[in-house]
Amino acid sequence: MLQRTASIHTEPPIARELADRFRSRFVKVQPTCDDIPTIWVEREHLRETLHYLKSEAPDPFRMLFDLTALDERMRTHRADQPESDFTVVYHLMSFTRNQDVRIKVALSGETPSLPTISDFWPNANWYEREVWDMFGVTFTGHPHLTRILTPPTWTGHPLRKDHYARATDMGIYDLSEEKEIAEQEALRFRPEDWGMVRQSESTDFMFLNMGPNHPSVHGVFRLILQLEGEQIVDVVPEIGFHHRGAEKMGERQSWHTYIPYTDRIDYLSGVMNNFPYVMAVERLAGIEVPPRAQMIRIMMAELFRIASHLVFFGTMSQDVGQLSPVFYMFTDRERVFEIIEAVCGFRMHPAWFRIGGVAADLPQGWDRLIGDFCAYLPKRLDEYVKLVMQNRIFKARTVGIAAYTLDEAIDWGVTGPGLRACGIDWDCRKKRPYSGYDQLEFDVPVYTHGDCYDRTMVHVEELRQSVRIIRQCIKNMPSGPYKSDHRLTTPPIKERTMHDIETLITHFLNVSWGPVIPPGEACVGIEASKGMNAYYLTSDGDTMSYRTRIRTPSFPHLQMIPLISRGAFVADLIALIGSIDFVMADVDR
Repeated sequence: MLQRTASIHTEPPIARELADRFRSRFVKVQPTCDDIPTIWVEREHLRETLHYLKSEAPDPFRMLFDLTALDERMRTHRADQPESDFTVVYHLMSFTRNQDVRIKVALSGETPSLPTISDFWPNANWYEREVWDMFGVTFTGHPHLTRILTPPTWTGHPLRKDHYARATDMGIYDLSEEKEIAEQEALRFRPEDWGMVRQSESTDFMFLNMGPNHPSVHGVFRLILQLEGEQIVDVVPEIGFHHRGAEKMGERQSWHTYIPYTDRIDYLSGVMNNFPYVMAVERLAGIEVPPRAQMIRIMMAELFRIASHLVFFGTMSQDVGQLSPVFYMFTDRERVFEIIEAVCGFRMHPAWFRIGGVAADLPQGWDRLIGDFCAYLPKRLDEYVKLVMQNRIFKARTVGIAAYTLDEAIDWGVTGPGLRACGIDWDCRKKRPYSGYDQLEFDVPVYTHGDCYDRTMVHVEELRQSVRIIRQCIKNMPSGPYKSDHRLTTPPIKERTMHDIETLITHFLNVSWGPVIPPGEACVGIEASKGMNAYYLTSDGDTMSYRTRIRTPSFPHLQMIPLISRGAFVADLIALIGSIDFVMADVDR
């Protein structure tokens, strides 16, 4: 496990860089269980610090990867951290340094506030709205600080520790006529509130609602379009219809029993959601995962990447008018699920990864089953490329449509295929290899135009690379245990359980209550099917997480829709939405 004590000799270079730049040591370094430098900054120095990191520092931290908060009022293990009722956390990324930095600000009182940074990073707009919605932190200067995940009539801030976590903590629900009218009125869209203006004196506002239940918006997602004829003047995305308190649930479930909840975040990617969560817990607990378990994890994650990408490819072609490909690709996805069911016992949501390894060893005949699929899929992909990617109509609907530059992608927090379609060779599996990816050979598909067509092409080529990775897993699968023998693994090892009462009691408690994870903080990110997915976990030395933060790729991706849709046509918007590759559970959590 990483050291949790720091001295001037172990102070990260970025902390010294900030201290030298501002000629005063207003920074305080916090040791954490991950390798991300964590620096506390005083409130009055926040904006100048973040501006320096983004725009002035050598090899700057150009991406705001995440922005979240913690309610510190019930936390007992804070290890010399500044006094704080609430802490706001800024997670920045530098691609040139291949390094992250975490900036923290301590806040006090029931109505804490900070200045907005949405003028530095446009994607901070939604993140700040989420922090206000969930924690009640006000961001002064924000252009439209309103609720984003909860209804506009919601009372309180759900991720505060004094907010209820279960419906049974509430009174009986009652919907009076007055309340129903108030709820309906709260949903009324007022364009002036969003800064919308008439295009000319001779025209009126013309609006079109797409969603929240519409085939082309891929779920419970609402887009409010301002139109001039068929041309889009502006767009307001509205999310939150699928919000179900996944992060709040992390505070009431044991470390082990929360694993099935992660499957439901990006519900197309199954165990790939387990991956960053269990690795973050393992980082907190100092658990080393055996080589066989690591390779099994990679293989199963890549199978789910294939399943997810096939859904994307099929529905993308369907969105722009091709009906046959989606049936072919969903048939191939069924073959993937047959393999997953044979290995895990379940199909879409097997919740099969465990703290310390996986739930069980591979069944007899697994290599033949998976090998046959790896021999089958490449030929099918060749057919799909001819059927879809070389189709004149598909090209006409996607080439040059909804393009964005690399700078825009970084400013808006785009990761995954959407980022690689802009010409940058950035893949966590290569740049920050985890679980043994550095032992495998594969290429990172990169395209340059950043449009709907290139985003689709990245997905297609990633399907081929996933097959390549899986073949190497089959060929080089290590022998040995499928789970660590560390005492904090789940379920715990049963050896000597019946030999003495102390061991029996310990085993019983670890099974029923779950392991007690040492105090600390750790953030682990992976290259998920839709971009970078990360779990930032805070332990207070308990059987449950004190704070579970889920950084999903789809959340910032949808925020970018207004930028790349203005001036386009409604038909182009359909292709744009399809090319993003998102699911609303990944957005709303």
